[in-house]
Amino acid sequence: MDITVVIPTYNRYEILKRALISVYSQSYMPKEVIIIDDGSTDNTSQITKQFPHVKYIYQKNSGVSSARNLGIKNSMSEWIAFLDSDDTWHVDKLKCQAEFHEQNPKYLMSYTDEKWIRDGIEVKMAKKFHKVGGNIFTECLSHCIIAPSATLVHKRLLDEVGLFDKNLEVCEDYDLWLRVACANPIGLIDEKLITKYGGNDDQLSAKHWGMDRFRVVALEKLLEIEVAKKELIIETILHKYKLLFKGALKHEKLLDSKMYNEKIKFYEALKD
Repeated sequence: MDITVVIPTYNRYEILKRALISVYSQSYMPKEVIIIDDGSTDNTSQITKQFPHVKYIYQKNSGVSSARNLGIKNSMSEWIAFLDSDDTWHVDKLKCQAEFHEQNPKYLMSYTDEKWIRDGIEVKMAKKFHKVGGNIFTECLSHCIIAPSATLVHKRLLDEVGLFDKNLEVCEDYDLWLRVACANPIGLIDEKLITKYGGNDDQLSAKHWGMDRFRVVALEKLLEIEVAKKELIIETILHKYKLLFKGALKHEKLLDSKMYNEKIKFYEALKD
């Protein structure tokens, strides 16, 4: 099977080299590697000097979703493997996923378990991030259990559910995987085949408070298209708005708390 690796990046030249080394060390080599430079001002444009086989594409700074989408649109392969530029792959990552899909052709997406390194030290993964495979929509509702760098996705599936939402600054992966999981099984290779590195100030998750603010946007979008799971989605939305309401009161964000309270009333009425 042909695989295109899509790597979005922004001002991470040195770290990007580490990610690319892990790609070119794969026991199952991808057909192509695409770097989407999302408006970097460092030396990222020089990456082809050290890695001459990568396809380098520059775009004006537009966010990670726009970058990934551009990579998908420029890919030649049926299968897309995403890799964030601050992550790395185990040498057999693509091999294990390719073998899984060859043996399980009904699955158009898979992901792997992951290892976390923070400030140079491996940390234990929180229980809530435990990985499961198959029909995992319910497990995906509360938070994102699938790291983009762990995924392998068929283009046909992306044609069906759509690409990353460019209007979401964060939780864009949560949004997309929910759309996938609504009607599709997702395979799990239960091995730690990627390493995620935390502790960097420029990571999106470190720049935004109250991630549920973005998750409720994704859930409200989903509610418009997924009628069969309406009750479950509403329950999740309500739970998140109640948490946001408490947080807004605690931090004396009065306008936000008023808005969240109105949302709670709306969805409680909708539930009834």
